[in-house]
Amino acid sequence: MDDVDADKLNRGEYLAMIGGALLAIGVFLPWYGVTGALGSINGMHGIATYSAWDVHPVIRWVLLLAAIAPFVLAWIVARDYSLSWPRGEVTMVIALIAGALVLYSGIVDRPGLPPSLIALKWGWFVALLGVLLMFIGAISRQQETSVARKPPGVI
Repeated sequence: MDDVDADKLNRGEYLAMIGGALLAIGVFLPWYGVTGALGSINGMHGIATYSAWDVHPVIRWVLLLAAIAPFVLAWIVARDYSLSWPRGEVTMVIALIAGALVLYSGIVDRPGLPPSLIALKWGWFVALLGVLLMFIGAISRQQETSVARKPPGVI
């Protein structure tokens, strides 16, 4: 059985794990604030703040699963498992998807009516920072791993 060697982890893995933790914590922090008595989010009326956990029944689970990816990457690196793709590549793609979900749910299709009474709160920014750190950490690990290229026409 392989031994876990934390010395194999570099700054990128630690950065990505911090980002994953921030993303997971950010899901439970206030994302949206209703700024007027006539505003509502998901049938909840009045002035209040709501987290992604309160508002997004599906996205919350996707974001929590995405937050696990940097820890899986660190486990793979620490155990020195061999992969058929560059280390960090899958974590980078997961971070991109999570980032798209965070940006979409905060900017493009912000929940609640009327839109003028719904404001972004600091938890959304924490989640966005977490996704950004995940991406930067994963891309730094992915760049360190070289892929053996094959000449054209070879399978």
